[in-house]
Amino acid sequence: MWADYDKEANAIAITLVRGVTAERADQRHERAIVALRDGEPVSLELLYPNLGVDEPLRAVVEQYELDLETLTAAATAALAAPDRAVTVEVAARSTI
Repeated sequence: MWADYDKEANAIAITLVRGVTAERADQRHERAIVALRDGEPVSLELLYPNLGVDEPLRAVVEQYELDLETLTAAATAALAAPDRAVTVEVAARSTI
């Protein structure tokens, strides 16, 4: 997963699948837009993350069954390193 916080635009772009062009977009929340390919999310954009990311991320997660913790980690990392792309790798939960 890749994330980038554009400080001037005040938006976070989170790429879930690289190299895939979206066919359409779905605005799940007034501050969350999901790019879709074959009905599956390939990226999302969070607008005005300075107002918080929890509420818009929850709206996306509820609709598309994505991992809230992973998306929150990506958004937080992007905010910590403005105007630079960050990569977030998250392993599967241990079943032990």
